[in-house]
Amino acid sequence: MNANTRKLHDLGQRLWLDNITRDLLDRGTLARYIADLSVTGLTSNPTIFEHAIGSGASYDDAIQKLAARGLSEEGIFFELALADLTRAADLFRPAFDASDGVDGWVSLEVSPLLAGDRAGTIRAAAQPHARAARPNFFIKIPGTPQGLPAIEQSIFDGCRST
Repeated sequence: MNANTRKLHDLGQRLWLDNITRDLLDRGTLARYIADLSVTGLTSNPTIFEHAIGSGASYDDAIQKLAARGLSEEGIFFELALADLTRAADLFRPAFDASDGVDGWVSLEVSPLLAGDRAGTIRAAAQPHARAARPNFFIKIPGTPQGLPAIEQSIFDGCRST
């Protein structure tokens, strides 16, 4: 374990990775970050996934299979994102359990295009949260005037969101 990142952790700092790629998962890099660098969470957003999907060929086969099933571009995006994020949530689950939910979180942000749409944000948050079905998975909702009541409603509905 890296002594410097462990010291940060022991002082109360939580290191989160602001990146996710299929290669990061497939090559064991994320697992090593968790074990060796005290990384305790991961955040993502549509821009992060757009970059991950657009660089390299690691998503190409999955995209072709999903497109052949007739999924829309948005549907393909969410299938890919949920596949990666649920894998990441599973890797972080021991930290989540050991810390009683303080550490070990993985997040996905709703589309920023919904920042002004309360009802659309609530719908967009509920579906991936339910499909992920992981206690350490949450949905990020923009803190706009329309987003705040969407956060409240989503939490009321049982969707972990912030």
